[in-house]
Amino acid sequence: MKLSYVVLAAAAALTVVQVTGCAVARDQQTVGSYVDDATITTRVKAAYAKDPTVAATSINVETLKGTVQLSGFAKSTAERMSAERLARNVDGVKSVKNDIVVR
Repeated sequence: MKLSYVVLAAAAALTVVQVTGCAVARDQQTVGSYVDDATITTRVKAAYAKDPTVAATSINVETLKGTVQLSGFAKSTAERMSAERLARNVDGVKSVKNDIVVR
């Protein structure tokens, strides 16, 4: 009985070490960083959904280590700049790379 607790404790400890030390992206991003980036992406998309001047479905948002990359299409330069401004105002965003094309 005591041996099974030791084995279970060892397995739990090994699992914790593996989960906290693993990378989830090719650039060795940690799990915590990945979750933070996913939260930032969600917040930027939510800001777009609330703003009537930005077509949220036409703009793609990706976040890596706090840097938000915007891509897709905008109807005007004003929409492109609004999308960048909204992204910059989200908590946790370190920088924004705006690759939105105006067409």
